[in-house]
Amino acid sequence: MDFDALSYPYEAKRTVVYGKRGMVATSQPLAAQAGLEILKKGGNAIDAAIATAAALTVVEPTSNGIGGDAFAIVWSNGRLHGLNASGAAPKSISIQALKDRGYHEIPKFGFAPVTVPGEPGAWAELSRTFGRLPLIEVLESAITYAIEGYPISPTTGKYWARAYEAYKKNLRGEEFEEWFKTFAPKGRPPKIGEIWQSKGHGETLRKIGETYAEDFYRGDIAEKIDAFSKKHSGFISKEDLATFKADWVEPVSVSYKGYDVWELPPNGQGIIALMALNILKGLSFEEREAATTYHKQIEAIKLAFADGHRYITDPKKMTVEVESLLSESYGEERRTLISDRARLPEAGTPPRGGTVYLAAADGDGNMISFIQSNYMGFGSGLVVPGTGISLQNRGHNFSFDINHDNRLEGGKKPYHTIIPGFLTKDNQPVGPFGVMGGFMQPQGHLQVIMNTIDFKMNPQAALDAPRWHWSKERTVEVEEGISTEIVEALRDRGHDIIVQRENGVFGRGQIIWRNEEGVLCGGTESRTDGTIAAW
Repeated sequence: MDFDALSYPYEAKRTVVYGKRGMVATSQPLAAQAGLEILKKGGNAIDAAIATAAALTVVEPTSNGIGGDAFAIVWSNGRLHGLNASGAAPKSISIQALKDRGYHEIPKFGFAPVTVPGEPGAWAELSRTFGRLPLIEVLESAITYAIEGYPISPTTGKYWARAYEAYKKNLRGEEFEEWFKTFAPKGRPPKIGEIWQSKGHGETLRKIGETYAEDFYRGDIAEKIDAFSKKHSGFISKEDLATFKADWVEPVSVSYKGYDVWELPPNGQGIIALMALNILKGLSFEEREAATTYHKQIEAIKLAFADGHRYITDPKKMTVEVESLLSESYGEERRTLISDRARLPEAGTPPRGGTVYLAAADGDGNMISFIQSNYMGFGSGLVVPGTGISLQNRGHNFSFDINHDNRLEGGKKPYHTIIPGFLTKDNQPVGPFGVMGGFMQPQGHLQVIMNTIDFKMNPQAALDAPRWHWSKERTVEVEEGISTEIVEALRDRGHDIIVQRENGVFGRGQIIWRNEEGVLCGGTESRTDGTIAAW
């Protein structure tokens, strides 16, 4: 990556950051500093990422928690390694079991959408495989923040207040009382700048660190989760926890204009970004700020999502092969469907065969793209008493249709929204990138990669550039920074354009690129409290 060839064609929001010995980029300053401290203690990029991720469960609980899932792409020892630490649905759950309880769809809150948490297992597996420091040492900053408290940052405070109002309105029942005790201890959400602490959260992190997550899956913490579930007729059990294992997987890629763009294979939705890039690589783009550019990007992502929603599920249950979805021939076939008019997305027939993101790098060449989430902010609304563990509601992404590939089944992993990305060139690392935000994530990946490769933007510019978000059918939300002329031209092509003043729907990203001299160049999200800690 030639940094000198990269530009910043916008009014500066934040400056790009350079470093040599290490870098951590994420959405909260205290978490980034936690990672940098580990680098300075002799840890590597993977240790730093774990420290940052653990700290984020404390300092940004509006987006993630100990009870969520995680994915990672690691560059180490001259190659890429993929980790899928997503949990399955409890063995005892089924569509019929929910129907017997009166459900007509999978709810957002309560025990029905809870799946086995994978985050603690991810930290332990990454630490055992690549880490230099003991896990308990790596988690120390997060433990301190939880037990001693920390001041709430602006963006976290805003979303905390919003979540509190939604949960106050929607959560009814004794099983939700612990959420309010934990996250609204004064009968209200904590204010920006106010100190908040969760001693139970800190003690849980300590047990995870001391036992490399064994206590979480097969010890005292597992017993507490099991007891809480049994008390309220939940589905998740200590037997479900005991069978969890983070899986090492081979990342998948497409070649895009001289670079290789990498994602993890399903059950994550990363291949949606790759399918869209596979379609777009056969098209030309003279300038970014042109209606034709936006139109082609939107149409490609719609086609990719149609296939993703149809076929992505637990890899053991998929009816098509990933290689078929990413094949050159299928990309060409889907490319022919892009015309001058907006179309409704439909799945093709390929040949058969709420979230935080962080990036970290060190001076020895190790790099990691890491993402974790509870989904929909705080998740299910359930907090295991005395532990600070907010359980995820990832099961809401299952289909209630018994004929759908992604139908709810016990022991099955759902379609997953959180995805880490990585860029290489000529079999050498360029670096990690990611954009969190539900179904915005592959759309964000597509946009920042094209900003980098097609439009030669530096990492900060690639993140600051105005974004669009396709939501359904012909509906596309765009940021205010997109010109009126482009908006009207897209409407003329049949797109239903909504100019969105709330930037929360456009995701939050981080990027770290590395050049041949080992210099690190990072960009962080200006739409949140993003920070780069560099050394």
